[in-house]
Amino acid sequence: MKKLIVTRSDNNIKEMTDITHPIIRMFSKKWNADFEIFDHDSDCNDILGRSHYRIMKVGERLNEYDKILSIDSDVIITPNCPNLFDIVPFEKVGTIYEDKGTRQKHRQTIIQEVQKKWGYVNWQEGYLNTGVFIVSSIHKNIFEKEQGEYWIGFGYDDIHFGWKIHKFNYLIHELDYRFNHTTMFSEPWNGNKSRFDSYIIHYAGRGCFDCNSRIKQIKKDASLVWSNKNGKI
Repeated sequence: MKKLIVTRSDNNIKEMTDITHPIIRMFSKKWNADFEIFDHDSDCNDILGRSHYRIMKVGERLNEYDKILSIDSDVIITPNCPNLFDIVPFEKVGTIYEDKGTRQKHRQTIIQEVQKKWGYVNWQEGYLNTGVFIVSSIHKNIFEKEQGEYWIGFGYDDIHFGWKIHKFNYLIHELDYRFNHTTMFSEPWNGNKSRFDSYIIHYAGRGCFDCNSRIKQIKKDASLVWSNKNGKI
């Protein structure tokens, strides 16, 4: 089975990716997967000039690869992370759900909003987060515009792909939050779980667990997580 790990970035976040990309590359090698960085300009830019939907290029790569793991660049994979390609079955999309705890009401409201715009697809819950997102070649058609457009409201590709997955009735393998541990999973509703007990720490949004700077948090955590490993898996 031919496998690929992709991430999306450009020089604007080089200080971050100098830390995170070498770790992702190590796991690509360990899991016998190729590695690619999507840094192209997309046809969907926000008012700040940031490119969204680079992830759509995964659809092209699925002509070559059987399974693809798309992972955000603002993550630290921890040394004990199991092989995601082995965990997620070929026929399913692998992702976590974040319509839980303090985010539940808001995320499920957005789920209803996209169906008002594009049509009802029986999507009630299960707001996915594409920060860690595994697909197979059979899912290629979710990587297309819908009615000639992208979802550009809250959530961007999280909502776009969530709607598409339900439209085509694809099955989802819900990953444990430890495979995509954002700050929400360290809140009281989830027992104040430590990010260091998770497999993948995701510094999405503000991205600060106990630091006032996302990049400082990533540098601090990477040093703690990998200090005893000497850069080796």
